[in-house]
Amino acid sequence: MNPSNEAKSIFSTDKRLLFVLLCLLALLLLYIKKSFIENETAAFEFLQDRPEGTILKMISALQFISIPLVYLWKFSILSFVIWVGCFMYGYKVTYWQCWGVVMGAEFIFFIPEVLKILWFLFIETDPSYTDIGAFYPLSLMHFFDYYSIDSRWAYPLRALNIFEIFYCIALVSGIHHFARKEKKMVWLIVVSSYVFLFLLWLAFYVIVYK
Repeated sequence: MNPSNEAKSIFSTDKRLLFVLLCLLALLLLYIKKSFIENETAAFEFLQDRPEGTILKMISALQFISIPLVYLWKFSILSFVIWVGCFMYGYKVTYWQCWGVVMGAEFIFFIPEVLKILWFLFIETDPSYTDIGAFYPLSLMHFFDYYSIDSRWAYPLRALNIFEIFYCIALVSGIHHFARKEKKMVWLIVVSSYVFLFLLWLAFYVIVYK
């Protein structure tokens, strides 16, 4: 397949259709993870008939309902950040094109979710609820003991993973698809906008975490 045609099929697809597809896939993976992994843990079964179990079920329901809202918020912020980056470097990429790039690149993050489901279904088949939350494929967390580190570092260590690199590559490909400029400059845009914001967010999280 020609790379330019593949990029076009991903980043230039109708945004409403792409958003619906993204939400449906996220809902499906979340349902599988909840039904076949999290709900089968000893902790969940123990709490199922207790008040704490009701709270867990309510949180789970909110996770399903919030998926479209979370995506809308995330795409709006990141699209604006990348659009500002393109504008600062003189690239004529519209905000809605940036939205399409961000939304298309988001499919990268389904890969670790699928790997996580497969891991707990077929390899570590009797995990604790904490083990499930701590696990993120190909992340820095694998170099640390989740139970011994300061809890403020858990999220940043999971967030720093190989799929973030693939995500940045997808962003570069999408912006390059619309701008048709030198890729070296596109990398500069992504690093100075998305990567900078991402690292700033992780630093902020560590500082304010209690």
